[in-house]
Amino acid sequence: MRYLDRVETDWAFRIQLPIGTNVPFHCTASGKCFIASLPPIQRQNLVQSLSFERMTDQTHLSAETLLNELAEVRKLKFSLDREEFLDGMIALAVPVTDANGRFVAAIAMHGPTQRLSIDLLVSQVDLLQTAAKKLSKALFSG
Repeated sequence: MRYLDRVETDWAFRIQLPIGTNVPFHCTASGKCFIASLPPIQRQNLVQSLSFERMTDQTHLSAETLLNELAEVRKLKFSLDREEFLDGMIALAVPVTDANGRFVAAIAMHGPTQRLSIDLLVSQVDLLQTAAKKLSKALFSG
């Protein structure tokens, strides 16, 4: 996944991932959001092709555990990074879809665990999903 745009906080203590940063699919909220959006065969094939590099002690290291989480992501319509990519960072992502419901991007928020909790992130799901719908409408209505 690649960061195309960012809105930075003015908090002194933050995690900075600049525009253009590439992040792994298997251990980021945005990456898992994308993989979960794929049809079953494509999802299985992509997951089987991943290298499952350990980034933290929380990183998925097998196709089986990742696929189990992706099934939950599909149901919930959002994904989480529970310190899987960087120690001390958590994140939430929601999909942005085109007029046919296909994934085109993710809107995500992340931050240090000293400032955020999983519960706080999940409490923002409706806000992010509303933003994703507005972005989709702006991009694909016409």
